[in-house]
Amino acid sequence: MLYRIVTYGCQMNVHESEKLAGILELRGFLPAERDSDADVIVINTCCIRENAENRILGNLGFVKKLKEENRNLIVAVCGCMAQQDGAAERLKARCPFINIIFGTHNLAEFGAYLDKAMAGKKVSEVWPQEGEPAEGLPVKRGEGVNAWVNIMYGCDNFCTYCVVPYVRGRERSRKSELVLDDIKRLLDEGFKEITLLGQNVNSYSGTDADGNYVNFASLLEQAANVSAQKYRVRFTTSHPKDFSDEVIRVISDSPNVPEFIHLPAQSGSDRILKAMNRKYTAADYLGRIDAIKKLMPDAGISGDIMVGFPGETEEDFLDTLRLVESVRYINLFTFIYSKRRGTVAASMDNQIDRITALGRFQRLVNLQTSIGLELAAAAVGKTLEVLCDAYTAKTRLSRGKTASGKIIWFKSDTELTGQFVNVNVTHVKNSNLYGELI
Repeated sequence: MLYRIVTYGCQMNVHESEKLAGILELRGFLPAERDSDADVIVINTCCIRENAENRILGNLGFVKKLKEENRNLIVAVCGCMAQQDGAAERLKARCPFINIIFGTHNLAEFGAYLDKAMAGKKVSEVWPQEGEPAEGLPVKRGEGVNAWVNIMYGCDNFCTYCVVPYVRGRERSRKSELVLDDIKRLLDEGFKEITLLGQNVNSYSGTDADGNYVNFASLLEQAANVSAQKYRVRFTTSHPKDFSDEVIRVISDSPNVPEFIHLPAQSGSDRILKAMNRKYTAADYLGRIDAIKKLMPDAGISGDIMVGFPGETEEDFLDTLRLVESVRYINLFTFIYSKRRGTVAASMDNQIDRITALGRFQRLVNLQTSIGLELAAAAVGKTLEVLCDAYTAKTRLSRGKTASGKIIWFKSDTELTGQFVNVNVTHVKNSNLYGELI
């Protein structure tokens, strides 16, 4: 029997889909090449923005047609969208063809739900409370050089625009020895890049085998030294209020931790940051950037910026542009505020009209595009260490990622995937780097 998993949202969802695939393959299922070939379709949902929910509902319309053609098809919907209050009932009413509905806290029960569905029973179970992180689940890793490792789940920040604490629960950290054991095993399996996952990795609060407290800086340092081989340890996502000098020192001192930090700012306006409940000012954020660049002048910084938050004025937006100009992000994820049911911001006055938000969004994108082009041009002539992650034999073109997170393309006579090589940057095209293998 064959399965398909459709994943929406963040890296956490991608990794959880690997666990869902592991559960399926433990029961003898194999991946299908097309949705129409599948005996089981799992839709792992996201609800962080409205357009994600709209895409999911649109895809369910397509799956409904497949169900009409194959009455034995099992359809499962899980993840953040399913975890929202009342969402399971709404899904059952709108899409009665769904066989299984479950949330974020009971992913480990998917195998049991699947057995019931295959026996002809419908399952709808969304646990309202989070428990201890489930350990020992089978994982079907995706192909490539990178592997994900959860270090914690949930979030305690309650930013006023965000549904994550409501659908992911409060923060729970895994024991450090379990994290380190995962990393060792993955390196032994041949992965060359490990990405530590959490909604706010900087607030990791775990214990070691002896019950001693372990913070994120200590965990990161240990993760970078579990093996004598060469590899990279990345992490996402960080919160500026918790991004400590100790973490910066570990990154600077550890050869296996790339000098690349994803540090979401969301806004450059103190007034908007306060309304977002971000718990830092623009000056605080820029102070973290200065601390990073003091020890690592060439560090790559990426971030998130949201425009159109309720009450955002033109001056607030100009503050954001000034922050972006100051930081000079190597990569920036830009968003228009999306009203989310159950959040504080959803009931705020002064919601920004769509036309104004779109205009600001385009101005932000234009600024970041120009910065990206300048940073890419400045890399020409430099020799960069690259971890190769893809190769096309027909064109003899290899792709890799630099320590600072930039993608670079270069010619090679043989496949180098999984290897570290040095590449001289020769030119750029649309901010993409191209070079020659040394």
